[in-house]
Amino acid sequence: MNVQSTTDHEERVARLINLRSWAVVGVSQDTRKYGHRVFLALREAGYHVLGVNPKGGFVAGHRVYPSLADLPERPEVVVTVVPPPVTEQIVATCGELGIMNVWMQPGSESETAIGAAQEHGMTVVAHDCAMVRRKQWRDAS
Repeated sequence: MNVQSTTDHEERVARLINLRSWAVVGVSQDTRKYGHRVFLALREAGYHVLGVNPKGGFVAGHRVYPSLADLPERPEVVVTVVPPPVTEQIVATCGELGIMNVWMQPGSESETAIGAAQEHGMTVVAHDCAMVRRKQWRDAS
């Protein structure tokens, strides 16, 4: 990655970290899975976080919604912790709902999803782990 793209990436990360309303798509009740860990890390860092999983239910005492469209409010940022083909669908849904910021956890991104998000004019963070950025979340609160 060259210096310019590293700078751009860091600017996108900083922009998203300063937004306070997030949704985690792929939140899981399984405490070993990153969907669970990212969801709790954001909440512990003081963010307003909603969970999305097609099964719905509850995670750590918080209601989980079956889809982004079912959320009671539109988040400023959507984090994907799902397989790349699902991320591609989530990007399309974000475009339909007017959600303009997407963080694709490592393993959930694809060049197709990144390209589609950019075509929609979204701010995209990919190839970067939200858990690694946890300290910055705390510092931004």
